[in-house]
Amino acid sequence: MSGKSPRGHWSMGLLASMDDPELRVTADDKVVIIKDKYPKAKFHFLVLPREKIASLKRLDSSHLDLLHHIQKKGEEIAERANRELQFRFGYHAVPSMSHLHMHVISQDFNSPCLKTKKHWNSFTTSYFVDSSEIIRQLEKTGKVELSEQQSNEMLKKDLRCHVCKKAFSTMPALKSHIVFHNVTKAAKS
Repeated sequence: MSGKSPRGHWSMGLLASMDDPELRVTADDKVVIIKDKYPKAKFHFLVLPREKIASLKRLDSSHLDLLHHIQKKGEEIAERANRELQFRFGYHAVPSMSHLHMHVISQDFNSPCLKTKKHWNSFTTSYFVDSSEIIRQLEKTGKVELSEQQSNEMLKKDLRCHVCKKAFSTMPALKSHIVFHNVTKAAKS
């Protein structure tokens, strides 16, 4: 084991990113919104609470107002970014980065950083939990319960288009296919 403190570990990088002027988009007294360092779509933001909350498991009903605020700020940044694209707002069931963060991600998935099946499945399967579902769980039970084992199985699922559900054997084939949906959608607009 190295002599580095846990704060210096890559999984703690979001705390440093909150203060990075290159990444920061906007902030208020409750949240900081940053651009994802390795975006998986044309628009990919993270909404992070200023309050230090390690993960979804640490949430309780006292955080409901904060989660509603995070959702609202996510919707506002999506609206400012692009009114034509569809966005999703949610959390990874088992995040690789410590510090609670909600993803705001456009559904075009147009990014050179989207390279692996794990990347794809982390945003297109139930591994990606909608913000509204997290809020619903907290309202109902006062906590968030997600099966880590079941969630991790989602990352191993076959590659499928998020629009038409067609299966693909490789990421390049899938990425070539989703361009079709993006072009078709743009033509209809």
